[in-house]
Amino acid sequence: MTLVKKQYLKSVVTVFAVTLFFGCESNFKEIQKINFSEFIPNSDADLVNLKYTDSGRITAILVSAKMLDYTSVDFPFTEFPKGIDVTLFDKKAKKTFIKSNYAISYKSTNIIDLQGKVKIFTEDGQTLETEQLYFDQKNEWFFTERKFKLSDPKGTSNGQGIDFSKDFKVINSQKITGEIESAD
Repeated sequence: MTLVKKQYLKSVVTVFAVTLFFGCESNFKEIQKINFSEFIPNSDADLVNLKYTDSGRITAILVSAKMLDYTSVDFPFTEFPKGIDVTLFDKKAKKTFIKSNYAISYKSTNIIDLQGKVKIFTEDGQTLETEQLYFDQKNEWFFTERKFKLSDPKGTSNGQGIDFSKDFKVINSQKITGEIESAD
């Protein structure tokens, strides 16, 4: 009879331990859910058409199929997962056009990261194509370390690494090949 009591006692202890184990696991999962915060945008918009102005003059028009705004995170940013189409206007109303398949704008650094078939072209016939390009909004300066193709009416060059002003007046390129007519 003591053997039966021992087996009965083992069974009761095992059932109790299993119940306690599964009960704790369920509570642990609930506690994890409480501490989990979803990374979701503050707002999102479809078919965006934004106009930026300075002293009543339009300086840029941004068009995008989708915009996600993450302004409440520690490092706030705005994401354009379906790409952007931007028109920049200088003080003489000359236009520069920018297109990319994806873009993200970081609010604290004023840097825009353009990715995927990035293309910039001017009314003067200058075109730059690359896979990734950064734009420093404060200094109005573009830069990349990626391969690029730069075309204008004088010729075409390819290279890896370039930085230039918004109006293409100052261009610094690295590792270039191609033929461009010089202004001698």
